[in-house]
Amino acid sequence: MEINFTIVLVAANVILSLLAFNDPSRMSRLMLNPYQIVRRNEWYRVITHAFIHGDYLHLFFNMYVLYSFGGLIEQVFTIPEYFSMLFPDLEFWGVSRGYLYFILLYFGGILAASLPALMKHADNPSYNSLGASGAVSAVVMALIFLMPTMNLRIIFIPINIPAFILGAAYLAYEYFMSKRGRTGIAHDAHFWGAIYGLVLLIILQPAFAKYFVIRVGNFLGLL
Repeated sequence: MEINFTIVLVAANVILSLLAFNDPSRMSRLMLNPYQIVRRNEWYRVITHAFIHGDYLHLFFNMYVLYSFGGLIEQVFTIPEYFSMLFPDLEFWGVSRGYLYFILLYFGGILAASLPALMKHADNPSYNSLGASGAVSAVVMALIFLMPTMNLRIIFIPINIPAFILGAAYLAYEYFMSKRGRTGIAHDAHFWGAIYGLVLLIILQPAFAKYFVIRVGNFLGLL
């Protein structure tokens, strides 16, 4: 029986978030607090903060995006026919390795998204962060990198937009907002989670970059 890791991750996020909603002390113990992590060696927070959310809307949005994009990229990673359709000249890396890479993508995204806060706020006991946005950003950008010309829509805007355009806009927005600061949102976590998703795929298979350039070039009429 094959495991759908996207469903497992969504379920874990929902269950732990609901438990935290009803127990403020639990939420406090699980949040990303760099001061507590560094001073008290509570390193578990680096992972647990990505499975709890601030409210129902925060949880719904992250899980909707994770379910939509995670399900697709899990298929690319683990279904030979899907992989071969996108990359006919590349050898399929195998179902077991595909699941391993998907897990590496998600949990590596959590770690990459946590690093900025750990470096900036290690001496700030009042800083807290939570949510799966960094990991979800890694998943989203990885899929955009693999399928750059697929059409995407932003919620409430009924216009199809090529994925690579939305991806570039997302990176630019998150980078600008992280530099601006004072928004109450960890934009730097979103940005570095997304960058991790791109870098990981290039490391796993450098030819993905060639396919990206070819597909975007053909879409723009440059190749």
